[in-house]
Amino acid sequence: MSMSVGAEGGEDSPMSDINTTPLVDVMLVLLIIFLITVPVAIQTVPLKLPTVRNEPTTTKPENVNLSVKGDPSGGCMVFWGNQRVDSKEMLRRSVDKLKTEIAKVGGPANVTADNLPEAHIRGDVNTPYKCVGGVVATLQQAGFLKVGFISEPPPGPTE
Repeated sequence: MSMSVGAEGGEDSPMSDINTTPLVDVMLVLLIIFLITVPVAIQTVPLKLPTVRNEPTTTKPENVNLSVKGDPSGGCMVFWGNQRVDSKEMLRRSVDKLKTEIAKVGGPANVTADNLPEAHIRGDVNTPYKCVGGVVATLQQAGFLKVGFISEPPPGPTE
């Protein structure tokens, strides 16, 4: 507790100094409360997150290149190469592409993940995720084993 000794104005003058002891007491109590509750509130499941790596894309002629962008009306625009397709047309083309490639390798017995075509998706930065997710779902429905995303690496020194 604080105590006023030898006030300037004499015994009868009002004390004008602020008593900070209650403020300090409250702050110490809050500090102790936060020190105890913060580790309890910040609990996460232990995970090993993947490391970021930049692998150059190996372009094979049989790979499928798709471009996705949002439509101003809220829809999605998907392009197979340079031609715009809807989801039914994309599914039909994807199935046809896989059938053709399976026939080239000698049938389903000879199919591996390495000799099937890959699908590469390029998405505009402002594309809603529902558009990209719909394309991925359609490609999975068609049977594509490898679906990748093409991105622009951050600017920086080249090695």
